[in-house]
Amino acid sequence: MCGIAGEMRFDAQAPDTAAVARMMCQMVPRGPDGNGMVVRGPVALGHQRLKIIDLSEAAQQPMVDSENALTIAFNGCIYNYPELREKLIGNGYHFFSHGDTEVILKAYKEWGADCVQHLNGMFAFSIYERDTGRLIMARDRVGIKPLYYTKDAKRLRWCSSLPGLVQAGDVDTSLDPVALNYYMSFHSIVPPERTILNGIKKLPPATVAVVEPDGTMTQSTYWTLEYGATEEQQSWTKDQWEDATLDVMRRAVKRRLVADVPVGVLLSGGLDSSLIVGLLAEHESQQINTFSIGFETVGDEVGDEFKYSDIIVDRFQTSHHKLHIDSQKALPALKDCIGQMSEPMVSHDNVGFYLLSQKVAQHVKVVQSGQGADEIFGGYHWYPPMMTATDPLESYSKAFFDRDFPDYQQLMQSKWVQEDYARDFVKAHFSMPGTEAPIDKAMRLDALVMLVDDPVKRVDNNTMAASLEARVPFLDHEVVEFAARVPPELKIQNGGKYILQEAGRKVIPHEVIDRPKGYFPVPALKYLRGPFLDLARDAVLNDTAKQRGLFQSAYVEKLLADPEKHITPLRGSKLWQLALLELWLQTHGVG
Repeated sequence: MCGIAGEMRFDAQAPDTAAVARMMCQMVPRGPDGNGMVVRGPVALGHQRLKIIDLSEAAQQPMVDSENALTIAFNGCIYNYPELREKLIGNGYHFFSHGDTEVILKAYKEWGADCVQHLNGMFAFSIYERDTGRLIMARDRVGIKPLYYTKDAKRLRWCSSLPGLVQAGDVDTSLDPVALNYYMSFHSIVPPERTILNGIKKLPPATVAVVEPDGTMTQSTYWTLEYGATEEQQSWTKDQWEDATLDVMRRAVKRRLVADVPVGVLLSGGLDSSLIVGLLAEHESQQINTFSIGFETVGDEVGDEFKYSDIIVDRFQTSHHKLHIDSQKALPALKDCIGQMSEPMVSHDNVGFYLLSQKVAQHVKVVQSGQGADEIFGGYHWYPPMMTATDPLESYSKAFFDRDFPDYQQLMQSKWVQEDYARDFVKAHFSMPGTEAPIDKAMRLDALVMLVDDPVKRVDNNTMAASLEARVPFLDHEVVEFAARVPPELKIQNGGKYILQEAGRKVIPHEVIDRPKGYFPVPALKYLRGPFLDLARDAVLNDTAKQRGLFQSAYVEKLLADPEKHITPLRGSKLWQLALLELWLQTHGVG
């Protein structure tokens, strides 16, 4: 788990190592345990290291395999690397290290770009071939690890962090009107390859990019989801689906124990993280470290779920760390939280994850977390209505979109308004082959797009800001593939995640299953009051915001007059959405 950066020149000039160094400096929290840079002709690769697997200097990056003329900079973790290593040794390969980085190099030598099909894990990597001058970049199937890039006729630069590319300099940081429409409509999600900035793109998940010495770049998608039970599964009973659910989750949780440092769990007290603890307890003989966070109550909104996490702690006798965070600490932390965001992320729980990660990193370097279960096992409130939707696009948009296009036209100044790109994107995605049922269309979109650029990005950004590696077993690609096969009716019963609930009863106490659905609570940012409201007001009314000219003043004044009245269908503050974008742009000096 690290940060990678690099530059490749197409104009016979030497790579700008100072620019690569600036990208690396911006990513020090992602990898504070070591760093390195390797220059090979027109290419420079940089790396910031967080030591998790093979703590020796033999695993230092960028890693050069002189025998095979390959150099790699890699971010992530390959969970099945021990098995792959043994297979490659059997094929005649020799290893000089004991980690997963060298396994990718040897796998690439053996299988070429198809090596990604053999990898189970989260990853973004760049490999330079000395003999051909070709660069290969790849990203894991569900986009857990990020990879941003900027490219023109002279060069390509890439980085684990968008702000890193900004720090490198000489990049178009003007705002993309299409991305603005996505951000304001599609719950701050900007699908790849776009970002909020015109000059910076992000490599899509499940993608391999090949860059030739002359700058020609081709991309190929190596994985997608297939929905519907297989012929064998069509005859399965409910019990068989439950057992299969536990089997695939057991494997995913066990895989994520691979580390040369202790592994803890972020325990919210909900079904997802509680199940991870229960399954870990089957494998681990040592006491499990668990961590929970809570804020104070605001109005009727309870700021913690300790009464549920305590049940799991008592049942499995974990070594528990209950972290109380005063909202007064959340306000000063917001600046740092926004500063480490690779893209503006509007969810009000960002600062909660940020503060939690800072605390947890004082105890462990690796945690497992429950993100992804709602998206793949049908836990959200908009899924049940999709079972009978006659107009899937309309049903999904009403439930998920922060605003429709008429509202967007009232919000944005006319120079930024073009088309309803967000709705058109969802329409096109729903029309893709491979799903027939409206609920499968919605769940595929959420698994392949929303999940990547909302919860997954949120977790990666905030944990990495604390030099903490987060592993997400629900997003093991075998789990995601399995969940897509589960019949929809076994997902959406009983408020959602029904098959996961029923399977979970065999492992964890029913009290954490038969409870109201919870969310990671940071009430002070959902209900803007006091200094949080002052922060938002200044963000949208200061001179920088006025000069940028994004929002119509009448709309802004309407939100400021009664911010708690204007809440999105997903229970977010419309005012905070505007303020967060401005704060991010102003923090990074872009746009």
